[in-house]
Amino acid sequence: MHEESWRTMTPDYSKFQTILEQYDDLSPALTGTLQDRLTDAVRRFTSVELQPRVLRITAPDNKVYRDYVVDLLTQYDAQHRQRKSVQKNPGAEIAQPDETTDASVIIVGENVTEQSLFGAVYPPLDDGKISKQQVKHGLVHQANNGYLVLSVTSILSNPSLWPRLKSVLMNGELEWQAAYKKTLYPLPPAEQLNVKLVLIGDRYLMAELENAEPDISSGFSMYGEFEQDLIINDKSLPLYLSYLKAITHSASLPELADSKALEVVLKTGARHAEDQTRVPLCPIWHQNLLCEAAIESQGQKITEQHLKDSLKARAYRESYLPERAIEDIHHGQVVINCQGEEIGQVNGLTVVEVPGHPCAYGEPARISCVVHFGDGDISDVERKADLGGNIHAKGMMIMQAFVSTALDLDQPLPYSASIVFEQSYCEVDGDSASLAELCSLVSALAMQPINQQIAITGAVDQFGRVQAVGGINEKIEGFFKVCAFRGLTGQQGVILPKTNQGNLCLNDEVLEAIRAGKFHLWAVESVDDALPLLTGKAFRGDEGDSETLLAKIAERIDHFHHGEHECHISWLTRIRNWFVQN
Repeated sequence: MHEESWRTMTPDYSKFQTILEQYDDLSPALTGTLQDRLTDAVRRFTSVELQPRVLRITAPDNKVYRDYVVDLLTQYDAQHRQRKSVQKNPGAEIAQPDETTDASVIIVGENVTEQSLFGAVYPPLDDGKISKQQVKHGLVHQANNGYLVLSVTSILSNPSLWPRLKSVLMNGELEWQAAYKKTLYPLPPAEQLNVKLVLIGDRYLMAELENAEPDISSGFSMYGEFEQDLIINDKSLPLYLSYLKAITHSASLPELADSKALEVVLKTGARHAEDQTRVPLCPIWHQNLLCEAAIESQGQKITEQHLKDSLKARAYRESYLPERAIEDIHHGQVVINCQGEEIGQVNGLTVVEVPGHPCAYGEPARISCVVHFGDGDISDVERKADLGGNIHAKGMMIMQAFVSTALDLDQPLPYSASIVFEQSYCEVDGDSASLAELCSLVSALAMQPINQQIAITGAVDQFGRVQAVGGINEKIEGFFKVCAFRGLTGQQGVILPKTNQGNLCLNDEVLEAIRAGKFHLWAVESVDDALPLLTGKAFRGDEGDSETLLAKIAERIDHFHHGEHECHISWLTRIRNWFVQN
């Protein structure tokens, strides 16, 4: 265990300074840059002649992503046609993509119905003949010899469309249907169609489609997806900057002024991705960030300060609920101690997600444990009150298994315990509090107080290793706000998993406090690292060491078995035990 330097708590882009300074010289990226897997799927899909006839693309279902896919289809269909032309006429000159005159048609459908998709035949005129005016073509006819791009939602919201659409894709033939079912009149012969289908939807919707149509995941379709983040390195960063410039140009936004502004974009992206080495690739996320900064720049180049001001304004707009939650702690309505010591009480860290609120926020929570004579049962109050989720219950059971193994008892623990999130009135889920719950249990069993100036987060496995958790930045900042309001003592801080170091991207206020030595972060790898920080005592040590927490627990258990515990047993209990034994 060691205290973390403030330099490890935010991304460091100094090694990329040369690349960042070359931003102005870069050209906007072509469609498909940084999406190699998706690009390969589209390239192959435009090249196949028979099967597969469907390309499934996992991506957010909105116009920005649909337009992106259409651009890719246009680009690679043109290349495919050029290759075919060269094969037929080896001596012909290769045309540029924008010179291609016979490009495949690409039709995008939204909110489709049966008639808009397949068309229909209306009743004939008085002469009883079907004319062109009575035949209304649908999207599949418009997409003949080309591509039809649909949302997965269109299929799931109207499942009756799929069997007929699947028949068109597989058989290349569409049987006409009458527009009015109650009237009998002649229909034209079936129409021959050659259509390829592109379906776009998020992962959840794709799973729903697979459940409804198992064939969709077999050889009937090809798969691709829009990747949502990117690892930054010397090779990928220039491509990302070109991608960023392409987004700026397509949205007609002001250019970024310098490398300092680029660093703010990268840092904001790292916080969004919860990884110091990654940035998001979502074009809508970038547009939102740059559009708000453009308000501050008033049409001029976007500087570092413009970006920071726009982010500060966004945080202010979204701060009502987080500030109300912290105010309840400030006013004493929710009890959180930032000073002193308590037995069986620890400051845990939680992330609150409120439906309808745009972002999650951190909030400390007091986790307490009380111990009494019993049969060794460790009661999870949240689970018994139906306020604990399945993952939380799993974390509790893993924590109990570790404690039982660490105690190495040859008989059941003579104490029972009750662990609870104090003043929590909604469901608690996730295993990120299992380390805090373990510390409160050990404290209660050993009768050793916990330092209330330190909060803790982390999950534990059955061997006592501390594992990474989510929302680490929000958790740290939530506890910092409480400590800062009451006055920083220079001893306050947070214990976090060492594996979460790469996720740290703290705000400037917390970084300044850490740099000044007023707030601290400790990264731990195991329970043995965390408990000494909280209690001032080692969890375990050499045999015969009576000052460890396990030694104190063993001493208490030994006192129970060989001490004067009989005085605590009532006469009624003694009589009941006598009848049971006899």
